[in-house]
Amino acid sequence: MTAVIEEVEEKTDVISNTDRCDRCMAQAYMWVNGIAGDLYFCRHHFVKHEEALRKYAFEIIDESHKLSV
Repeated sequence: MTAVIEEVEEKTDVISNTDRCDRCMAQAYMWVNGIAGDLYFCRHHFVKHEEALRKYAFEIIDESHKLSV
């Protein structure tokens, strides 16, 4: 019997530096895949609307680790 190993690719760097927040046009660090399509947000606007976005989203990708401290 041969074992089959599936490689699962992690989603990294989904958001490019040209993606912009749908609210203010700042660089996007949050990607929300939701019922009606994709939305991009800067960290500020994601946090501001996080509760509603979590209800809307199928998937959220957070690349805020790219922010410099």
